Amino acid sequence: MSDKNQALFERAKKVIPGGVNSPVRSFSSVGGVPYFVRNAEGPYVWDEEGHRYIDYVQSYGPMILGHSHPAVIEAINKAASRGTSYGAPTEREIILAETIIERVKGIESIRFVNSGTEATMTALRLARGITNRSKIIKFSGCYHGHSDTLLAAAGSGVATQGISGSKGVTESAVFDTVVAPFNKVPEIDRSIAAVIVEPVAANMGLVEPNSGFLQELRKACDSSGALLVFDEVITGFRLSSGGASSWYGVTPDIWCFGKIIGGGLPVGAFAARQELMSHLAPIGGVYQAGTLSGNPLAMAAGQATLELLGKAEYEYLESIADRLVEGLKEAISNSNLEISTPKVGPLVGIFFSDKKPSNFEEVKPIAENGIYPNFFHGMLKRGVALAPGPYEVLFPSLAHTEKLIDETIEIASDVVKEISSTGT
Repeated sequence: MSDKNQALFERAKKVIPGGVNSPVRSFSSVGGVPYFVRNAEGPYVWDEEGHRYIDYVQSYGPMILGHSHPAVIEAINKAASRGTSYGAPTEREIILAETIIERVKGIESIRFVNSGTEATMTALRLARGITNRSKIIKFSGCYHGHSDTLLAAAGSGVATQGISGSKGVTESAVFDTVVAPFNKVPEIDRSIAAVIVEPVAANMGLVEPNSGFLQELRKACDSSGALLVFDEVITGFRLSSGGASSWYGVTPDIWCFGKIIGGGLPVGAFAARQELMSHLAPIGGVYQAGTLSGNPLAMAAGQATLELLGKAEYEYLESIADRLVEGLKEAISNSNLEISTPKVGPLVGIFFSDKKPSNFEEVKPIAENGIYPNFFHGMLKRGVALAPGPYEVLFPSLAHTEKLIDETIEIASDVVKEISSTGT
């Protein structure tokens, strides 16, 4: 990496813990020095040295249209010209709420917050308040944000850092959190308030739900009176207009959203039918508040994004994801490496193994076999930016053309040949 990126990293470490504001950005799991982004447009980001990268990070999912989409930028600028925050309700909140309710079958009411972490944290508080039960079930390797209760056997950056939980999270904070293996329906008794799950586990690489897993989980929750919470922070409006619940035909009790619904600005939301949301303050006893919740800039950016996502757009996203997966398979076939490339809709994962894992226990040895860091740096050196950690997924956007996908595949072919010949 360039001297300027190195200098910026050293400068950042003096004033920001680890030099970054989210751990995976530190490159600690792949080694080397992170690139510092100067600007982004469409499928590309440029670092402070002017190097251009075909970007498959896309801010970890929000930029489904590509970076700096003119319609989103215009919406943000228009909203900002009228003020950036009021501490009062706006019509924009209503418009975005109506849009989401119209698109996702089963949702009748929604509360906007500022992050996916806030959304999942409050969704579980709501579930406890409704059921008068204390325990929750989550699945190992599924990441639901950094609230204390949910930092038990989490994936994503926690897995990347090799941390099973987190210092500072007390035993009492996770006492009521039961951790189960993904893709196995756990025993759910009447002490369980809620089961929270990523319907597609996208924080441990990409692990698909086994056939019938979500359906059986729905039945088990119904039998026990527990509420089923879908963490759709990644899958919401990524897989389809109706998200994972529409994709798999399974309706949760509570949805959690983020990323795409903010158009690249900080946002989160949780939603359910009216009966459940009526337990939320100011009309019910479950408290939640936020000074910047429903921020007018995020509402405008999210609405502008969703307005540009229709049937044709989702079909295109899936087609280029298919093209990418098939190309990567072919690239690997010409080497001595093995690869598994799970795909759900436009979401793509890469595992350097001939086995497609079904849970975190199977993911971990593959993610830590040492191949991904070499692949990551080989791609980065040639102008392709992937997530700097083996527990993340690829996010092709509407701005990624077939030509760019083919260019990415050609680069991947060169990288795997290099790894095969040198072992590094």
